Order: sequence, then C-alpha cells, then structure tokens
Amino acid sequence: MLEKNKIRKIFTRLRKNKYFEVSEEYFRPLINLLNNFTKKKHINLSLYYPSNYEVNIIHLFKIFKFSKNISTFLPIIKAKESMKFYKWSHHDLLKVNKFGLLEPQELKKTVIPDIMLIPLLVFDCHNQRLGYGKGYYDKFLSKFLKLNKNILTIGIAFSFQKYSKLPISKHDVKLDHFLTESGIK
Repeated sequence: MLEKNKIRKIFTRLRKNKYFEVSEEYFRPLINLLNNFTKKKHINLSLYYPSNYEVNIIHLFKIFKFSKNISTFLPIIKAKESMKFYKWSHHDLLKVNKFGLLEPQELKKTVIPDIMLIPLLVFDCHNQRLGYGKGYYDKFLSKFLKLNKNILTIGIAFSFQKYSKLPISKHDVKLDHFLTESGIK
C-alpha cells in the first residue's frame, strides 16, 4: 500500500491534469438532498472557496442566494491547526490567509455547520478521504461530531479522484457521502 504523501503527490498531479469546470448540473443530486433538509428546518451549510484545481463550488452560491432556509459559511484557519466557520455570502469580501487561500472576514459569531461540503485530494469506497495533510477537517469533525452526531459530511470531488483503499490513521474521520459528476455515493 502506498504512503499518504505518495498518494497526495499522485492525485495532486492527476487533479491538475484532468481538472474540468463543472456545470450547475453537477450539483443537482446535492440540491435534491438539501431540499429535503430545508423542508424540515433552516440549515447552516459550510462550503470552501476552491483553489488548486478543487471542484468549483461557486455555482452553489448562485443557486442558494434566493434560499431563505440556507445560510452559507466558509472556514477560517486558526492557530494550532484548527478551523472555525463564519457566515459568508457570494459577494462578501474575502481576505488571503497565510497559505494563500481565500477566507471570509472574521466575525464575532461562529457556527457549527449542519452540513459540510469538504474538499479533498482523494477518496475511497470506505468513505475515507485524504486532504492536504494538516488535518483541519479531521480535527474539526473529531471535536464537533461528539457534540452533534447529526453533522452531514459530503466530500466534493471528481470521479477520477477515487482510489481503491486509502491508508488510514486513528485521527482520520470518515465522511457520510461523496459527490462527483456521477452523483452522490
């Protein structure tokens, strides 16, 4: 079995070489899923601002801007490799963080999302994901899934990012679903 860092290098290169812009249709299964949730309650949805050939989820902001039942949030990377989520709308200002990634302005109030859309480099059929190696999402989920077991986690990827079986460690957190151009699994 390949080591995590070797898999990261392979899939970083693969994603760059095979990247394609997705249409709004890519998100149809996700929108159907979210519509079922918003019939029951208002939801706090965490997104990410795409970089490094991640699936471009900016289309979702256009779709959700008319929804009164969905509030959108982006992460801010904090000290000690932790994250917090702050409200953000499509036209709100962003700032560049120490990694060169875009983040919302830091507000006083943070939220624990009901549904999290999570970027990744690679995933497998056992609902494991491999990110960039800092463990931000794993640390957040390890902490907050103890407080709220109902956080729905969805990895966002291209189907070519699937790997047979990822090596895992005790700190890795399984996701509930993965969305690719083939649908939600």
